[in-house]
Amino acid sequence: MKPVASFLAWTGWAGRYVWSAWAGAAGLFCLAAAWQAGHEIYGSFVLPSPWETVLAVVNLVHEANFAQAAGETASRSLAGFALAVLIGSITGIIAGYSFATMRLTRPIVTVILGVPPIAWIVLALIWFGSSGGSAVLTVVVAALPISFAGGLQGVATRDRALDVMARSFGAGPWMRFRTITLPHLVSYLFPAWTTTAGSAWKITVMAELLSNSGGLGGDLATARALFDIPRVMALIVVTVIFALFTEYVLLDPIRDRLEKWREAGVPWGVKR
Repeated sequence: MKPVASFLAWTGWAGRYVWSAWAGAAGLFCLAAAWQAGHEIYGSFVLPSPWETVLAVVNLVHEANFAQAAGETASRSLAGFALAVLIGSITGIIAGYSFATMRLTRPIVTVILGVPPIAWIVLALIWFGSSGGSAVLTVVVAALPISFAGGLQGVATRDRALDVMARSFGAGPWMRFRTITLPHLVSYLFPAWTTTAGSAWKITVMAELLSNSGGLGGDLATARALFDIPRVMALIVVTVIFALFTEYVLLDPIRDRLEKWREAGVPWGVKR
C-alpha cells in the first residue's frame, strides 16, 4: 500500500510541476511576439522570423552531423558545469564556516568574475590549444565563482541560534549540517547552479566558435562566415533549448523536491 501511495504522491507532484510551466511558456510566447515584431521591422536578412527559425531548426536536427556536434557541445558544457558546481560549492561551503577565509577569498572571486569569459578563452587557447579541454577549462574558471559565492553565502547566513540549540541537545556536526544548514543552503545553491548552467552553455559555444574545435560553436562559426542568418538563429535557439532543459528538467525538479518543506508555510490553496 505504501508504494502505491508514494507513486500517487509523486504523480501528483509531477502533474503540478508540469502544469506550472504554462507561466514560463507564456513568457516565451511574449518573447516570440517581440521577435516577430523585430522581423517585421528589419526583415529576414537581419532577423529571420520565428517560423523561419523553426524550419531552420528542423532542417538542422535532420542533418547527419548534428547529433555529433550537439553531443560534443553537451559533453563539454556538462563537464565544465559539473566541475564548477562540485569544486565551487564545496570550497564555498568550507569557506562559509571561517570569517577569515571569507575575507580572504572574496577579493579573489571578484577578480575572477571581473575577467571577461572571452579573455579566459584566449588564455585557454594559448595554454592548451584548440581542443575541447579549452572549452571545459573556460567554463570551470568563469563559472566556478558563482557556485562558490552561493555556497559561501548559504553557510554564512545560516541561523546560528538554531545551530547552538541543536548542539545543546547533543546533535553532532553532521546532523546539524543535514537538518539545519542544508535546507537553508539549498535556497542559495540552486540559483547559483542555475546561473552556472546557463553560463556553461554560452561559454562553451563561444569557446568552440573562437577555437573552431567543432560542436555547435564550430557550426556557428561556419554559418557566420556564410552569412546564413537563419542557421545562426537556429543554432542559438538549439543552445537556448539545451540551457532550458538543464534548468527546468534537471535542476528545478530536484530543487522542488528538496524544498518541499516550504509548503508547510504556504497558506492552504496557494501555490508558488
